Amino acid sequence: ALENQDLQDSIKPQKVEFHSLNFNTTLHWQPGWAREARDALYFVQYKVYGQSTWQNKDDCWGIPSHMCDLTHETSDIQEPYYGRVRATWAGVSSNWSLSCRFTPWQETMIGPPMVTVVHSNKSITVKLQAPHSPYKRKRGTKITMTNYYDLLYQVFIINNLLDEQHRVLVYEGKDKIIKIQDLRPGVSYCIVAKTYVPVLDRSSAYSSRQCTVL
Repeated sequence: ALENQDLQDSIKPQKVEFHSLNFNTTLHWQPGWAREARDALYFVQYKVYGQSTWQNKDDCWGIPSHMCDLTHETSDIQEPYYGRVRATWAGVSSNWSLSCRFTPWQETMIGPPMVTVVHSNKSITVKLQAPHSPYKRKRGTKITMTNYYDLLYQVFIINNLLDEQHRVLVYEGKDKIIKIQDLRPGVSYCIVAKTYVPVLDRSSAYSSRQCTVL
């Protein structure tokens, strides 16, 4: 019986955490420390904070993977959720491992905007597109993150003659089309942008670089 208990403890999933980007939300965990844990299967449940019963996530019931997509299950973005995972190996099941409380609206990371750059002889026009959420309108188009937050865009210029890290903030605000004037012809300029959420005081990563030579 003791050996059984040891095995239960040693295959128990570790570090059960929600990861979320633009409300695309997955539950992640790490296998237990036993060698057997490499071959364990995992079972995932979730619930809204305050509910008494856990729901099985059917797609993640007896899976070898160490992650489970719960985007659909966490779509009420103001609600706090919990996830939990247990492992089974050779007929022995671990106890459940519980995540921390997760509230999508407060904790999802926001992605950078999509950036398009059009140049004329002395200026660059930057077009920005907010990241999309996974949720759709009735007619099938994806709802952008501006539906859920007041977003600001931060646009930076990298003058390639200088080093890559030297990014100069040239614009911060809500406009989706920004014109950067008085640039030097024949010089290569690169643009990167971030999404900033004032209410959460949180910035996205930088967008990928869009470069152009005037």
